[in-house]
Amino acid sequence: MSNLPPAVASWRDQIERLSEHASPCRYLTPTRWAAMRANALAFLDQHGAEAHRLGWTAEQLFGVHPEYGFLRVEYAGALMVNDSPAIDVERDRIVFDRFSGYRTKPGQTWGPPVWEFAARAR
Repeated sequence: MSNLPPAVASWRDQIERLSEHASPCRYLTPTRWAAMRANALAFLDQHGAEAHRLGWTAEQLFGVHPEYGFLRVEYAGALMVNDSPAIDVERDRIVFDRFSGYRTKPGQTWGPPVWEFAARAR
């Protein structure tokens, strides 16, 4: 992954450090977390450089509610609301097979990236 921009490589490293077997949030099953984690890593490998170029931030991609994690999706980043693989990235949306995740929702408040949430929960 040496061709990733430093910020994207850092995001990838942070996701990779989170165990695929232990959900970072008590409200998310380990099985669903494993799929989300694998899809996040695949997204970074396939679309991370383009997402970064388009201005996507760690919070907009990997954010979760600061207190409730995955339970409160209105704080969630585009990759932290489902366990489907992303198929494309655009300026204001991440495209999944059957829906899209947007970063232009009026009044959106982004939570901290999931790795920061997991570090606080320890």
